[in-house]
Amino acid sequence: MTTAQEDRTTEELKALAEQAGRDLEDASALEILQWAVDTFGARFCVTSSMEDAVVAHLASRVLKGVDVVFLDTGYHFPETIGTRDAVEAVMDVNVITLTPKQTVAEQDAEYGPKLHDRDPDLCCALRKVKPLEEGLKGYQAWATGLRRDESPTRANTPVVGWDEKRQKVKISPIARWTQDDVDAYVTEHGVLTNPLLMDGYASIGCAPCTRRVLEGEDARAGRWAGRAKTECGLHG
Repeated sequence: MTTAQEDRTTEELKALAEQAGRDLEDASALEILQWAVDTFGARFCVTSSMEDAVVAHLASRVLKGVDVVFLDTGYHFPETIGTRDAVEAVMDVNVITLTPKQTVAEQDAEYGPKLHDRDPDLCCALRKVKPLEEGLKGYQAWATGLRRDESPTRANTPVVGWDEKRQKVKISPIARWTQDDVDAYVTEHGVLTNPLLMDGYASIGCAPCTRRVLEGEDARAGRWAGRAKTECGLHG
């Protein structure tokens, strides 16, 4: 970590993100992550939903012991927690698990049971958005596994952009990848994936709000099915 990393203003970070988004549009995922590590050092982290460990694996090739931030909402499938534990055990990364301020039982006591059915936006805010905001405070940049081909709402995802909500640089090193690219990388490097991906799930979130996708549906169709909601609030 350098003094320059400490002293960057919000305006400088935003300008840095916008310039890098242009400069790195055609760069490889590893080149994008190398730029992130060179630029932010220990103030860079990867976030992972543990749907797969592709971005965490890529980042670990650039920075051994890279911080990988995982949100344990209390509603995850057992397979997702198992994937997190396996990643922590076998990969050269530092898994950091964030938890909401309230347990599920405490949230139920205050807001009533199954808040995710009655007000999914509030549930996501309490169990995902707020914990991530707290967990990212020490970082200037964070990497995600967002891809443009996942859904129409993600079609314009920049490889490096500005996260206005959190005032941080947001890096999506595999934004230009397709599902075929992900599958090829997983096969080539033996990357851990959530077993639910082999059971009809294409995008894995909290168990109460995730279903298997049907043939012809986009990868995000199984999230909050039957609702207008398409994002949890972490990315839009």
